[in-house]
Amino acid sequence: MSWEQLASGVDLPFPDWVAVPELHELRLDIPDPDPVDDIEASAYAETHSRFAGDIAPGMSVAVGAGSRGLTGRVELLRGTIRALRELGAEPFVVPAMGSHGGATPEGQRAMLASLDMTEQALGAEIRATMDTVVVAHTASGTPVHLDAYAAAADRFLPVNRVKPHTCFKGPIESGLTKMAVVGFGKQPGAALIHACGPVEMRDRLLDAGAALRDSGRLLGGVATIESPAGAVVHVEAIGAADMADAAGREHELTEQARALVPALPFEEIDVLIVEKGGKDISGTTIDPNVTGRFWVDGLDDLAKPHVHSIVLLQLTDVSAGNALGIGFADFIPASLANQLDFSKTYINCFTAGASGLRRSRLPMVLPDEQACIKAALAMCGRGPDLPPRVVRVESTLHLTRCWVSAALLPH
Repeated sequence: MSWEQLASGVDLPFPDWVAVPELHELRLDIPDPDPVDDIEASAYAETHSRFAGDIAPGMSVAVGAGSRGLTGRVELLRGTIRALRELGAEPFVVPAMGSHGGATPEGQRAMLASLDMTEQALGAEIRATMDTVVVAHTASGTPVHLDAYAAAADRFLPVNRVKPHTCFKGPIESGLTKMAVVGFGKQPGAALIHACGPVEMRDRLLDAGAALRDSGRLLGGVATIESPAGAVVHVEAIGAADMADAAGREHELTEQARALVPALPFEEIDVLIVEKGGKDISGTTIDPNVTGRFWVDGLDDLAKPHVHSIVLLQLTDVSAGNALGIGFADFIPASLANQLDFSKTYINCFTAGASGLRRSRLPMVLPDEQACIKAALAMCGRGPDLPPRVVRVESTLHLTRCWVSAALLPH
């Protein structure tokens, strides 16, 4: 009976004073750097120039493709692969996404296809497995896992967007080193990094990345940075020596990217409505760097915005039911609840360790969008006598505009 109630959503007795306010579009004051004109050409030029002296004829190179919705991801990988091949390498693609895709080879291959990353589009074979090989140990003795196909290759090369992480803060966060350690490490590699709190996670990532670098298997990486509007504004290939280094080039790219991910510019938000979330938007469905809600022991929430309640309305199709981070939301409609794949979600949350604990909780499930918003208004603590401060966004990725209630217009 209980699950049947959730399938259709629970009706609540809303008081008469609860009304959804009119919202007004607001363009956000955000950085707007010039975009890269040709992503594929830039990836080709960077890869060819940086690795010309590192490739021997016939060298096999496993190129990492992730589960995020990178702008120009196909062009980025295609340019990288073409350059490697022209340098004499024999590149192939590996899904480098930890435990995503339900922690199965078929699921990871399907996730790449849902993001248009197919063998035909990329111009290279895709080899998918969840098997790993321990190829190194950190100085403290922690094993470092590597995808079995990547371990059998002469070198491996992560290709990824650099941006702030959702679980820890450090000199290097999401990007090349993380894909090398966590993405290529598959489920066991991801679990070893995520099994601890944010401070140790930061240190383990650097230590494991250094072990991979020192093993000689890591060729380097190809990084992008995206603007708040979603344009690729920088493409750069860096050598292995500049990865997993708290003062290296990847650190500089991380700081450059951090400046382009602004939080919502309000002190207090009573109700935040997020139209869609998903794995292609953020590893946590909703990006806490935007909402301010991190909910990880040892990692402080942002001082602002202080968001009292969050409504999430849709899950992207690419997520395939995986909703790690669903616990960030307080209310979801039944239509979203019926999209959830609890097996995929719980495996991903379990692999995320301490950072997946609170984020895996199920929000209140109500019949529809209006019911969710009205419940958030009734329960946010604002009361009937004060105008509600409501913000609506399309997603927490590429945030250039939002819709706000009249109470926030002066701000």
